[in-house]
Amino acid sequence: MGVIIRVLLVATSLVLAMLVQKYRNLARSLPAPPLSVTEYWGPGSADNYKEDPTVRPFDIKVDPELIADLRAQLSRPLRLQETLEGVGFEYGFNSEALRNVTAYWRDTYLVNWDAREAYLKQFEHFETQIQGLRVHFIHAKPQATEGKKVIPLLLLHGWPGSVREFYDLIPLLTNPNPNSEYIFEVVAPSLSGYGWSQGASKVGFGTAQIAVVLRNLMIRLGHNKFLLQGGDWGATVGTNMAALFPQNMLGYHSNSCLDFHPLAMIAKTIRTMFPNSLLNDEERGFVRNSTEEITLILQESGYFNIQATKPDTIGAALLNNPIGLAVYILEKFSSWTNAEFKKLPDGGLTKRYTMDALLDNVMIYYITNSITTSQRIYLEIISSTNVILERVHIKSPAGCARFKWDPIVTTDFELQFKFKNLIHSTYHSNGGHFPALEIPQTLYDDFIAFVKKINL
Repeated sequence: MGVIIRVLLVATSLVLAMLVQKYRNLARSLPAPPLSVTEYWGPGSADNYKEDPTVRPFDIKVDPELIADLRAQLSRPLRLQETLEGVGFEYGFNSEALRNVTAYWRDTYLVNWDAREAYLKQFEHFETQIQGLRVHFIHAKPQATEGKKVIPLLLLHGWPGSVREFYDLIPLLTNPNPNSEYIFEVVAPSLSGYGWSQGASKVGFGTAQIAVVLRNLMIRLGHNKFLLQGGDWGATVGTNMAALFPQNMLGYHSNSCLDFHPLAMIAKTIRTMFPNSLLNDEERGFVRNSTEEITLILQESGYFNIQATKPDTIGAALLNNPIGLAVYILEKFSSWTNAEFKKLPDGGLTKRYTMDALLDNVMIYYITNSITTSQRIYLEIISSTNVILERVHIKSPAGCARFKWDPIVTTDFELQFKFKNLIHSTYHSNGGHFPALEIPQTLYDDFIAFVKKINL
């Protein structure tokens, strides 16, 4: 019996030693993969390509014929399948709500298109050529700088958003705040393939490659060091940038902090199984148990599976199809703002946003024909480069703001495996996935609190 016990002890020790070694291997930071900062992503061959570094004003004016044609399309009879009795948005976009959106879009919004276009033009828009791609961006400089520290800020959106998300946030960042010593020079680009920014013509253009392009943009504008704030894909592009170019990062702030490090995924599984043991009282009010987590994933991940496998198929279905495009985009502004809104016949779309703001965002996709190129990022993210980057530690100062109704909330327990300098971690009882558009003041206040902790 003594021999058997000794054998078991030795075997147990060996297993534990192997597990410890495996943990250490997974926990260590991998070196960032070497990515070319000049790789060509435009159409055709790079042999005759010569980059034009000029930064030019960009006119986002829309051809009046396009607006007239859109009104004509929206005037056609809507042949919709009636929504089931007593159902809101549980089965998707409610048919009666769609009729109302279409009528408002046609008879109010587009009738006043000149005013909407002027609103979208209130900031200065620019374009430049980087790695074979046209890059569009808003450049908003501080209104007054006396007594303030001016900090460059790269502001990044995600899908199905656009630079329109930032129209109420930018003035907060660029106008003097008596309660803050900081003011910001904001660069808000359309992600490559989104809105007025050209999509890649080559396979393999994912978030890491977008990070290279946008870092090159900031360098071109004279900002060798800058802050970054991002949500959704903007958050992923931001972490990729922080991993690849830590020398350029003053700090990283996100309202969509995620961690797909292998150990983080294990930690998340443990956290959902034993929430009472691993979460404090504040965190328990934000995260879901394992059943709720799985249910939400099944309900909300259908679009992801389609776009991560056949983005051009769904893209073709939405191109030149304004009703389909609006339904596909606006449904996310319902369920990702508050999951409870799906019980409402109008999806709660105007509870937190104006219909004009929502349609501005839809229009940016429509007038630029960018829905297909915006969705390809979901397929490109599944690459060896991004797998490696998930295991590259982020050592720049980081801040993570969570909002109550965001579909995905990641705790510090999970984030610790990637973010090694998480100096700011907050939970807000209001807001969802699009806080810059929904509650810009709250997002601004959180960002300022983060910047003060960096003490630039």
